[in-house]
Amino acid sequence: MTEKMKSVIREITLNEATFHGQVIEPTYVNFFYGRNGAGKSTVARAIEHNDGLEWQNGHVADDFDVLVYSQDFINRNFATYGNLRGVFTISETNIEIQKQVEEKSNQKNELEAKAGNYTEEKTKKDGEQFVIRKTFEDGCWKKTRDICDTFKDAVKGTGTKKLFADAVLSVKTPKEYNLEALAKLYHVAYNSKARTYNLFSRVSGAPSYGKLPGHDLMDKIVVSSSKTPFAKFIKALNASDWVRQGHQHYSKDAAGRCPYCQQKLPANFESEIAACFDEEYQQDISEITRFQSVYTRETSAIIEKLKLNLDDTMPTLDLAEYQNKLKLLESNVKINEQRIAEKAKEPTSVVSLEDIDSLLIDIGQLIDEINKKIKANNDVVGTRQQKKEECKNALWSHIAFLLQEEISSYKTSTTKVKNEAEEFKNKVVQAHKDVMVLSKDITELNKQVVNTKAAVDSINDLLRDSGFQGFSLREKKGVQNVYEVIREDGSIAENLSEGERNFIAFLYFYHMVKGSRNSDVVKDKVVVIDDPVSSMDSSALFIVSAIVREMITICNNNAQIKDDDIKGTYIKQLFVLTHNVYFHKEVTYHQVQRYRNVSFYVIQKVDNVSTVKLCERQCSEVPSEMENYNPVQSSYAALWNELKELDSPIPLLNVMRRILEYYFMQLYGYEGDDLRKRVLEDNKPSFIVPGATEDDKPDNTKYNLASAMLSYISNPNGISDGLNFTEDYANVDQYKETFREIFYALHQEQHYKMMMGIQDDD
Repeated sequence: MTEKMKSVIREITLNEATFHGQVIEPTYVNFFYGRNGAGKSTVARAIEHNDGLEWQNGHVADDFDVLVYSQDFINRNFATYGNLRGVFTISETNIEIQKQVEEKSNQKNELEAKAGNYTEEKTKKDGEQFVIRKTFEDGCWKKTRDICDTFKDAVKGTGTKKLFADAVLSVKTPKEYNLEALAKLYHVAYNSKARTYNLFSRVSGAPSYGKLPGHDLMDKIVVSSSKTPFAKFIKALNASDWVRQGHQHYSKDAAGRCPYCQQKLPANFESEIAACFDEEYQQDISEITRFQSVYTRETSAIIEKLKLNLDDTMPTLDLAEYQNKLKLLESNVKINEQRIAEKAKEPTSVVSLEDIDSLLIDIGQLIDEINKKIKANNDVVGTRQQKKEECKNALWSHIAFLLQEEISSYKTSTTKVKNEAEEFKNKVVQAHKDVMVLSKDITELNKQVVNTKAAVDSINDLLRDSGFQGFSLREKKGVQNVYEVIREDGSIAENLSEGERNFIAFLYFYHMVKGSRNSDVVKDKVVVIDDPVSSMDSSALFIVSAIVREMITICNNNAQIKDDDIKGTYIKQLFVLTHNVYFHKEVTYHQVQRYRNVSFYVIQKVDNVSTVKLCERQCSEVPSEMENYNPVQSSYAALWNELKELDSPIPLLNVMRRILEYYFMQLYGYEGDDLRKRVLEDNKPSFIVPGATEDDKPDNTKYNLASAMLSYISNPNGISDGLNFTEDYANVDQYKETFREIFYALHQEQHYKMMMGIQDDD
């Protein structure tokens, strides 16, 4: 698709008066049409004051003479007619110097064009850098989301893709780390609630019960070695344990009788009993009892100590195995206590004890591993800030390690594109230096040939040719570089009509565009012409239109649309703003087809808000291309264009009235009452919507709206009651639909479709 060409002002953003953020991207030649008060002068002032303007790369407003013809210009320069500042123009008498100026100007233009091309290429390279960077940021972000979610606090402050990528690129030494170990360090270093914990207590040394004689008696039969007849009798019955226990239990309360048969015991019974259990036996029994006591005491202390380790434990410890071992230890101790008790009760029995020594060794090893983790936690907590940095640095090194491929690709691509962009930048700088040299050369040449007399003579010739012969311009005597407007008798001209004053002002402006107010330098121009033909007669308007067309041609020469009759490229950009339909048509003649370098705009104001619309549309012959269209075909066509755009009731009704009056009353000769009869009486059904059922009332809205509109145009006194009725509806779509029905009712649907740009379906 063909794109529009931009000139020195690349963009205008309007935020003054009734404009709110309106953006214009002007081409070389720009036509603005709008009614008085729509906002044209606001556009002109924005350009004049460099307000909201974006200039071509390498240029600023001071590089150009920004000349604005407006009412402000007229007031500033023509407050008195005797002190107009002189305009210097290039003299045509020195052909050789003029030729040099033209050649150097062409060289300067070519260099500026090259500089513009280099700038565009650099901008493209900058855009490539942006794409490369965006791709790199997206890749880094996507590939490491899981890690970043796990280590949120360690990557805090890099919550955008840009910041994250910057952090990755700042890593000097990428390195792979164990993420599980890093996670453990992270959960302590970045946990605000982290604290130190006591180490688990170990069982100090081997318990003493294992060294007691009673420990070795558990798996041995303990019997007396006595040889008395009674002892032999008891042994024969294998009743040593039974007799010992029975005697211990019943001897105190037996009162010298057998507790079973109640016969009186022999007098020597106690000595016989004692003789059954010798000293060695009694010693073994004593050792078993002592072993039982020591075992219970020491194992209870061990278990209690190991249980205390489970108070206030570090949350991240896995203590399942420790707890299982401790439960098993408790269980085995209880079993052993029961078996030792059985042995103490029946010394002749043989018991085996469960192994708790191996369990204590296992538990000791578990405690060593647990204490390593507790110590690691305590070390981190004690130096938390340092550990935070270690964790953070290690994490970023690991992330950079994972992204090594992306980092390498990014750096390679970026370096390549940056170098290319730098080359174009250097070319732009050199081109601008060369342009400055040429500008100085041109300035020096211009100093040799500029003069004010040529401007005075040219303005006087144009005044004479246009019929303004009662006054002229001349250089003011005794004052260098000042003009004055004089009458034929030599007096300073006063009381000029507004049209004469405006015409002289425009001719003066025209020569400012051609020349300069400064004899040292003649700059290229940006020209703004705001409603130049106010109060002028037809002859003046004709000359002004011809001069503006000349300016348009000079500006178009910059876009390589050359005119052999009108040379020069000193007008780099042109803005023409007007509400005068005739003047607009005169200056836009043959310009609409120049889509690339010419633009048309319509300025509208609705509800005190101004808008600027670019007048372009899809080309009917080549649908893939766009084309200009001139918004001012005629005043009648302009009304239809307004009808399409308006969405406020009052101005819409006014436009509809003017269209209906012009088309049906002026062209077709309808009288108001006759038009009303033809529409509302002969075609009444077209404006009434029947009810959904017989009981529903018909909808007369469109009929009432049509009646109001037609009463409005046929009432010689202006506003009628019908208009007031219409305003109450405040539905723009209904107004437009009723307006269409009026044309259809009078069989003018083809005209309506043509003016609205509606294509038939066939």
